[in-house]
Amino acid sequence: MNPVAFEIFGVSIMWYGIFISIGVMATIIYSSLMLKRVGIYNEDDFFGLIIAVIISGFVGARLYYVFFNLDLYNSLFEVFNLRQGGLAFHGGVIFGLITMVIYTRKKKMDTLRYMDIIGIGTLLAQAVGRWGNFFNQEAHGSEVSKGFIEKFPQFIQKGMLIDGKYYHPTFLYESINGVLWFTVLTFLFLKFPKLKKGTFIALAIIGNSMTRIIVEGLRTDSLMLGEIKVAQLVGGFAILISLIYLLYIYTSDFTKSNKKKKKK
Repeated sequence: MNPVAFEIFGVSIMWYGIFISIGVMATIIYSSLMLKRVGIYNEDDFFGLIIAVIISGFVGARLYYVFFNLDLYNSLFEVFNLRQGGLAFHGGVIFGLITMVIYTRKKKMDTLRYMDIIGIGTLLAQAVGRWGNFFNQEAHGSEVSKGFIEKFPQFIQKGMLIDGKYYHPTFLYESINGVLWFTVLTFLFLKFPKLKKGTFIALAIIGNSMTRIIVEGLRTDSLMLGEIKVAQLVGGFAILISLIYLLYIYTSDFTKSNKKKKKK
């Protein structure tokens, strides 16, 4: 499997970067269309937000990965060299969300609705971006038998044949999961536009995290914190926080109405 797509003036253009870029562009297009649909799209504010989130997201994804792999880097140049991969999804999401909250509040934008829409779009970005891992032959799972891998298309079999052994195409599992949740949440967003703001970012986090926890159990290149796989720990925490948040926003009105009745 060749991770280089083509060369321009002697510079190798990697499949990894191409798929990451396609995923980001897909999210931008999707988000702009959905924001226009709900009537809160402002071009200047939107693209200012996108630039800020992309920069902080990439910085966060890289720092998160490097932090848990400090022994792999011998110089500052190696830390900033992204050509061989080394981006952690959770780091990008955490930094991106923080940036989104700060930026939208400063610009007096609808923070929760922006988070809902861009959150759904990010599922698509990850689904596309995981194919960059495929061409790098990374983010795969443990060894599997030839009989197991033969259930997949020929090109997947070829890509998962590494040093004479076949491996779980876990990148594919996450890609499929991203497409499914993206489709379901987009349908729900269009079908039930009056659901409380913040619902869809919470569901996007839950949907991604549930599959990530399972897939992470199969992967062989996980970021570790002692004996604990970091992605499973973060995923479990993210699910818990999202469920608590959903419980809060959908019971708060009920609690308030009961208090009013008691006062009467």
